[in-house]
Amino acid sequence: MGLRVFVTGGTGAIGGHAVPALVGAGHTVSALARTPRKAATLAAQGATPVEVSLFDRDALAAAFAGHDAVVNLATAIPPMSRFMSAKASRENERVRKEGSRAVAGAALDAGVGRVIQESVTMLYRDQADLWADEDTPVDPFPMARSNLAAEANARGFTEQGGAGVVLRFGWFYGPGAEHSEQLFAQARHHVGLVLGRPGGYVSSIHLADAASAVVAALTVPAGTFNVVDDEPLTKREYAAALARAAGTAMWVRLPGRAAELFGDRLTSLTRSLRVSNARFRTATGWAPRYPSAREGWLATARTLDHRTAA
Repeated sequence: MGLRVFVTGGTGAIGGHAVPALVGAGHTVSALARTPRKAATLAAQGATPVEVSLFDRDALAAAFAGHDAVVNLATAIPPMSRFMSAKASRENERVRKEGSRAVAGAALDAGVGRVIQESVTMLYRDQADLWADEDTPVDPFPMARSNLAAEANARGFTEQGGAGVVLRFGWFYGPGAEHSEQLFAQARHHVGLVLGRPGGYVSSIHLADAASAVVAALTVPAGTFNVVDDEPLTKREYAAALARAAGTAMWVRLPGRAAELFGDRLTSLTRSLRVSNARFRTATGWAPRYPSAREGWLATARTLDHRTAA
C-alpha cells in the first residue's frame, strides 16, 4: 500500500528526482515549497506543495500530521564558484543542524513513524585503496560537523521510538546537480576536475539512483546506510568517464594533488573513498541502474544534450 510521505528539499538536486520517484511508486507526497515557482514544479510532479519554514518545529508538526514518513533532503550547498567561502557555507550548516533538529522533533510531535535523513559518504576518513563500510570511522573535520549533527538528530529520533534512517550518499552527479552540469560543460572544453591523488577513489551516485534509494529506504530498518555506485572509480578514471561522455579528449586536469593544499575546505573531496553499498543492497534489494560513473555519465550526457536540443 502507498504511504503518505512528506519531503523537505523536494525541489533540490536529489529532491527533483526523489519526488517523482516516490509518486511513481504509488506514494502520496507532500513537499515543502518556499516560492510559487517551486510549488508549481512540485504540483506538476504530482506532489502537494506546502509552505512552511524548515526551522519552525510547531508549524512543521502541523504539516507532518497524518504522514507515515518524512524525508529530509534539505540542503543549501553553495555553488562551485563559492564552495571555498566559509560565509557561503553557513546557511547549509544551519539547514543541517537546526533544520534537521526541527524536522526530527516535529516528526516526533506529529507521531510520524519514520524519518529519512540525507547525509554523505565523504565523512569517512581517507581509505586509500581499502573499502569503507558503515562501520568505518568518520572524521569530524569542520565541514563534516553539520552532517554529523543531522545524523545525530536522526539517531535521536530512533532512540525516542521512531525509525531514523541515515542515507550516506556518494558524490552526486546527473541532470539537476548544478556542479555536475558545470563539470560536463568544462569537459566539453577539454578541462577535467581531479581533486587529490589521481589514483585515489571517488564514490559517486547518479541522482536517479539516489532517488530510487530514497523510495527503498521507506521499508529499511532504522540505521545508517551507504548509497553509492557499485564500482567506485579512481579520480583519473572518473575524469576519463566524464570526457568520454562529453565526447572530448581531456587536455587539462586540474588541480590534482594541489587541491590538498586547501586543507579543510576541500577535505571531503580530496580524500580517497572506496565505499561499499552492500549493507543497503542486502537490506532492501535496491541496486543502482548505473553500476558506475562510466554508464551514469553517458546517460547524463544524453539527457543534457536532449535538453539543449529542445
